[in-house]
Amino acid sequence: MGYSLLIAAAVGAHFAFLAFGIFGGFLAWRWPWLIRLQVVAALWLLIIVVAGLYCPLTWLEDRGREGLGRAPLEGGFLDNHVAGVFYPHGYEWAAQLVVAVLILISWTGFALLQRRDRLRKLDARGDAADHHLV
Repeated sequence: MGYSLLIAAAVGAHFAFLAFGIFGGFLAWRWPWLIRLQVVAALWLLIIVVAGLYCPLTWLEDRGREGLGRAPLEGGFLDNHVAGVFYPHGYEWAAQLVVAVLILISWTGFALLQRRDRLRKLDARGDAADHHLV
């Protein structure tokens, strides 16, 4: 039971981290403080994919599999849990392009919303100063 729970937790944490790394910029539109965490998550995803690094969550999943007497899976999380489910095998480049576009859209939207909010604050200060002079 314990090793099965470890595997489920590692896979669940992987999906949550992947979702936040991709879509967290959109959450930052509502909660701006999240943008720093999302940038770190997106950069980590980029490093893992580009450098082909072994993710610590994959290591945990493999330890759980070994604890159950199973062999670790070949490849990483994306190979075993995402490819073939969210995009066809062999189309990683297309999935990566879509992910990059989604992240850039979320960051662009975030920057535009932050600019709009700064301009509103400046305008509100200007209106208050104008009313004070009257």
